[in-house]
Amino acid sequence: MKKIIQLTATIFVTCLLLGCDTYNKEEFKKSAQNMYDRVQTNLKIKGNFCYYLGSVKFPYTDIPLSNEDSKWERSNKEDLAKTLPLFAEIGLLTRQPVDSKEGLYHYDLTELGQEYLYSSYKKSGSGRTYYDNSFCYGPIKVIKVTDVSEKTYERGLSGYNETQISVDIDYQVVNTPEWVINNQDKLKALYGLYSVLLPDVTYPQSLLYIKRKDGNLYQDSWSYLLMQP
Repeated sequence: MKKIIQLTATIFVTCLLLGCDTYNKEEFKKSAQNMYDRVQTNLKIKGNFCYYLGSVKFPYTDIPLSNEDSKWERSNKEDLAKTLPLFAEIGLLTRQPVDSKEGLYHYDLTELGQEYLYSSYKKSGSGRTYYDNSFCYGPIKVIKVTDVSEKTYERGLSGYNETQISVDIDYQVVNTPEWVINNQDKLKALYGLYSVLLPDVTYPQSLLYIKRKDGNLYQDSWSYLLMQP
């Protein structure tokens, strides 16, 4: 199953209106660009589009499926069995067979893989550490704001009366690496048709702002996409 997780950032934004009743598209453009730039700086990632590998810590050696695996452990092993060979073929990982263990492989990062890796970890309630790894690319450059519209809902995302402002933008992806461009079909086969963003192509996107009672706006839109196999 191919999934795209939209990781959102809720960010306070001062009034982006001219005279606070006419929308200022240039200010919305700056706000959107700052959001995309900020997540790259804060997370130290190479771009706003990330291919999720699974819960894995490098160097890593394949672990066979077991009847004692939890549902999550089985699912994670199945994901790794698809993602790791692909990125080894692309050149971001090394892959060596394990001696005397047919069908099992040992993986580690190449220099190219280290450059594009985004790694994070979290601890469970039991104290177990889970490592999440992705390869990220494609900084977003906002080209222009094409439309701004406002609508008020009796029950918005907060569950209460809420005014939502939808901001439509056009953007391009900067510096799509050769390993993405040269392996488009393989990446699309595993991560989905829209998982490859090419340079010099303009893409549309809609951003959401929430207008609060104080008149200020809060940005509630994805800052980077985590694409799952």
